[in-house]
Amino acid sequence: MVTILYFAWLRDRLGRSTDSLAIPAQGCSVRDVMQALGQRDAALGALFGPASVPSGAGAIRCAVNQEFAGPDDPVRPGDELAFFPPVTGG
Repeated sequence: MVTILYFAWLRDRLGRSTDSLAIPAQGCSVRDVMQALGQRDAALGALFGPASVPSGAGAIRCAVNQEFAGPDDPVRPGDELAFFPPVTGG
């Protein structure tokens, strides 16, 4: 099981700030988690569409255990994943 956190407008659109997901004991990737969440929830499926999975401008960002993570980074049972929009500054 992993804990999922949603921030900023993702949280607002989903109407919740947390989720959980059972993953295989051997773990999986961030991409696998995003795909599983998208299949389980239509709103997440739209947000985590193919354009969101690669890391690039405009893509939804992910952190695993408070460290930025890419789509192929590993996820293990007990991890915490946070999804948030790109951060801009200036």
